[in-house]
Amino acid sequence: MIRFLLISTVIFSTLFNKSAFSQGSFIQFSGVAVSQDSLKPVPYCSIIDKATKRGTTSDYFGYFSFVANKGDTIEFSSIGYKKSSFIIPDTLSTDKYSLIQVMFQDTILLKTAVVYPWPSKEQFAKAFVETEIPNDDYKRAMKNLSRSQLNKRMKFTPMDGGLNFKWQQQQIQSKLYYAGQYPPNNLLNPIAWAKFIEAWKRGDFKN
Repeated sequence: MIRFLLISTVIFSTLFNKSAFSQGSFIQFSGVAVSQDSLKPVPYCSIIDKATKRGTTSDYFGYFSFVANKGDTIEFSSIGYKKSSFIIPDTLSTDKYSLIQVMFQDTILLKTAVVYPWPSKEQFAKAFVETEIPNDDYKRAMKNLSRSQLNKRMKFTPMDGGLNFKWQQQQIQSKLYYAGQYPPNNLLNPIAWAKFIEAWKRGDFKN
């Protein structure tokens, strides 16, 4: 008995599906979702059949395709665009239908927000009065050209390629100048000792 009921159910379902397809109620619904201003494709647009609550999502190029019924209402939605709907005609003679769905941009106007750096007018007045006016270009240039700044930069600035090349050429020239003889030794040079003592008295060797 159970076997008979199972076979009857399968036969009835097969006949029902054949009848539905023979009537042509299902169609292949395909199309492209584009924007209204530039006709560029709208990627990842949600397409929902409101009758069956089924649908799909358009690809990167705005293309979509799924099975729907004639007369169903198809809803299109995407972030930044207004929702739109389309009713599939129920008088189609084929099992395919194509659509170019135009999506209109949804512009949301926000209220103007003014950002102030101070919470109150009193704090603004105090900050305005106590603000130090920056130096002009001439004062900044003179400050950068002061002896202390130049000495600091000279002490910590490494030699570039030109200075390294100049130093190497000076070393080569010194070797060629004293070729075949002993170079002078400033250890016994009284002038060098006098300069050393004078620099020591000035405090040039202090940290």
